[in-house]
Amino acid sequence: MTPPSNKASAGRKPNPGAKPRAKKGEGPDARPIRLAFVVNDVATEKNNYTTIRLARVAINRGHEVALVGLDGFMYHASGSVRARASVPRHRTYADDDALLEDLQADDAERKWIDVDQLDVLMLRSDPAEEAEDRPWASNSGLLFAQLAALRHVIVLNDPVHLTDAANKTYFQHFPERVRPVTCITLDADEIRAFIAEHEGYGVIKPLQGSGGQSVFVITPDSEGNLNQMIDAVTRDGYAIVQEYLPEAANGDLRLLMLNGRPLRVEGCYACIRRYNDSGDARSNITAGGKYEMAVPDENALLLAEIVGPKLIRDGMYFAGLDIAGDKMMEINVDTPGGINMVDDLTGIGFSEVIIDDLERKVRLRDQYEGTLTNTELAMM
Repeated sequence: MTPPSNKASAGRKPNPGAKPRAKKGEGPDARPIRLAFVVNDVATEKNNYTTIRLARVAINRGHEVALVGLDGFMYHASGSVRARASVPRHRTYADDDALLEDLQADDAERKWIDVDQLDVLMLRSDPAEEAEDRPWASNSGLLFAQLAALRHVIVLNDPVHLTDAANKTYFQHFPERVRPVTCITLDADEIRAFIAEHEGYGVIKPLQGSGGQSVFVITPDSEGNLNQMIDAVTRDGYAIVQEYLPEAANGDLRLLMLNGRPLRVEGCYACIRRYNDSGDARSNITAGGKYEMAVPDENALLLAEIVGPKLIRDGMYFAGLDIAGDKMMEINVDTPGGINMVDDLTGIGFSEVIIDDLERKVRLRDQYEGTLTNTELAMM
């Protein structure tokens, strides 16, 4: 199924303090949608997170919004799925800081919501954050999300396929053309052999991880520290060792995908160049990297075209491609970030376009009276 081009959706200049606007093209049966975001923990959310930006835009549009931590779900004895949720107390928020302050206040409103009655459940938790202290949390959240999808809640990204994407082995299911040469192992000798085969160059990182944590760039000068790097990565499980992409020295591109295609509004792609001028090889924002708007080149757009069909098949509605040169380094389908950055850098409402799209999906679900699958709704 070919999704509609998202570039047809017109962007709008953000106006944080605006009243909820009327929605175009919905007709007389227009209504607020019921939208919840699943996060690791509301207490650890930050003002530069994509989740908070999307939540604020939805609230300012008049929608009913809630945030649910991974430990907040309950399967009730009645057979319903419920959740203990943090609920905004105001109808509009001037900025992301104001919303976050309300959600994290000592007297913040928390109440039980019926997950079954939601229109959309957006999964925005990072499994890597739970690996050490709460290894049960991410899988449990996905199982509750699967129950919600059975009750015709639109769950994004698709929770069945997100279960398959729980670690970086998911990346290896994409065509070889888009991936650097990769070895996944716990064997230190195999890692050293891989590095030797690539003339002393490579990248080593945990199989389960994000945000640039425990990522090491290996060069011929690293030989004296190679054993320590291997130990640091493998002490928590399998390691991924990849060929070094020289273009990564100048940073990487984060290209955001929606409905299996690059997100593009008013001719502008939701694409940033991430770089680090401090000498740290990691360009992740959480690792101190900087960012600027970028225009994806032919290589980046070709990679997006190649990975699009699998994203569509798997119901990966919102994804982030991390690109260096003509290869993808990673694909983020759990918590792709950057919407707030491209909103603020361009003055274009990319986040508004995503909320537009969620409204459209809810209308389609209602019009087809529950006969469309969650994966179909996720990507059409």
